[in-house]
Amino acid sequence: MRRLKAEWERQNTILMALPNENTDWIDVGLEQSASVFRKIAQAIGYSQMVYMLVNDEKEAKKHFCSTNNIIFIKADFNDTWTRDYGPLSIEEAGRNKLLDFRFNGWGGKFEASLDNSVNKQLKSRGFYGRAELESYDIEIEGGAIDTDGQGTILTTKSCLLNPNRNGALSQAEAEEILSSKLGAKRVLWVENSFLEGDDTDGHIDMLARFVNSDTIAYLKCEDSSDKHYKSLQELEKELKSFKQADGKPYNLVPLPFTEPKYKDGERMPASYANFLITNSALLFPTYQSSKDKEAQEIFKKLFPEREIIPVPCLKLIEQGGSLHCSTMQISF
Repeated sequence: MRRLKAEWERQNTILMALPNENTDWIDVGLEQSASVFRKIAQAIGYSQMVYMLVNDEKEAKKHFCSTNNIIFIKADFNDTWTRDYGPLSIEEAGRNKLLDFRFNGWGGKFEASLDNSVNKQLKSRGFYGRAELESYDIEIEGGAIDTDGQGTILTTKSCLLNPNRNGALSQAEAEEILSSKLGAKRVLWVENSFLEGDDTDGHIDMLARFVNSDTIAYLKCEDSSDKHYKSLQELEKELKSFKQADGKPYNLVPLPFTEPKYKDGERMPASYANFLITNSALLFPTYQSSKDKEAQEIFKKLFPEREIIPVPCLKLIEQGGSLHCSTMQISF
């Protein structure tokens, strides 16, 4: 029996990709954008390995204050959101395996042919160790699902059941795929997934996340004048209705919702749910908001044994993603 591994389980490395002149980051300020990726990589690198995809290894290294535990890999890629095209780590019969699903640029919105080649590139060059890499012509993005590591998968209907991903896939058919490929025993479907500025059609990693097997942290909006208020209130009701495998309700921990952040008149998707759990740390995004400190205190309570590292990510949300979106943990 296979199972999708939880993010808090032991990892070998974190996969990232550095913005370069061939990516969309050139439109929002390449150096400012790349500096955020460097900060994330260096924060992770203090305690564990990072695989950093680059188009020019020598040039990339020059701009890092520290390259400790960072392996630079020259590779071809379209974009830098490795969460959605990096491999998913599963365990089967006591062995780690990596699953390589098709990525179509969030429903055909962006070119992704090179992104789709990354996992095969890295496997053929030995970067995934002895772990078997299984490739599937099925669209499942890493940011679209979250797991407790015990067979429960949390996801949104707006993304996984969207016709722009796998055609006219029914909920039952999607559950069968999640069961056969990822070992899902249960699927918790979220219906309220609206987040302005998010072009992923509602990735769960911007809304609600497992922090352990019985606890879910989620976005909560307290401002009744905010256009997200009703949707996030409904999301909270949904999460309260979900039960653990033993029938007990989940422990729910609300995360603050920032005041609106805009770029050229358009609201950006600022979310504290887009945090990353590593072997020894919890990295969370900050947005030059009065809520940053509140989020940090919550994470300290949720992860008392991990170092809590804030990373300024206001620049990242100009492109619609944040900290978790730019990383993928890998176990091999």
